[in-house]
Amino acid sequence: MPQPNLTVNETRIVGCLMEKAVTTPEQFPLTLNALTLACNQKSSRDPVLSLDQDTVRRTARLLEDKGLVTREENFRTGVAKYRQRFCNTPFSDRQFTGEEYAVVCVLLLRGPQTPGELRTRTTRMAAFADNDAVSVTLTGLLDPDREGGAVVARLPRVPGRRDHQYAHLFAGEIESVEAQDRPAAATTPRTSRVDELEARVQALEAELAALRQELLG
Repeated sequence: MPQPNLTVNETRIVGCLMEKAVTTPEQFPLTLNALTLACNQKSSRDPVLSLDQDTVRRTARLLEDKGLVTREENFRTGVAKYRQRFCNTPFSDRQFTGEEYAVVCVLLLRGPQTPGELRTRTTRMAAFADNDAVSVTLTGLLDPDREGGAVVARLPRVPGRRDHQYAHLFAGEIESVEAQDRPAAATTPRTSRVDELEARVQALEAELAALRQELLG
């Protein structure tokens, strides 16, 4: 199953709806105003955005069209509220464990993270015993054979950092360690092809010269 290719604003809305469903369930689903405030939080967000309500409304409508967000209308008050259908609902293509949910949510909201950063930043949604426990969860999310395919990629190590960062795959393909390690397709280098053609030309010229000698002789 191909992963959705979300924009920055779409990613932020999905991440916020995932986060608030767990951390503030009493306020869920979110009104447009609450969702806008969540998108523009200065803490626990990277990058920090400054979206107006019209932008959030339009983006949420696009996510509705993709089947990733639902809007509930209260016809008495005229207030619309939003919840995500991105994962862990009866209508979602993606089903995560609690730990996987927390990791994916933080990656959506904060961008690439190391296991240590994820352990620290998921505390309101999941309890990891140590960084190794985070790595186990990441390994499951990296698995291309999981239902729906891999949803996380391990990034090449940044100079000066001990640990790899991990990123979600819901905003397009990214260059991962696994992609770098994948055997390259069997291709013949350009120089080798040129050498091969030159050798064939020389062989043909030699055959023609031999035939000419026979005809003249």
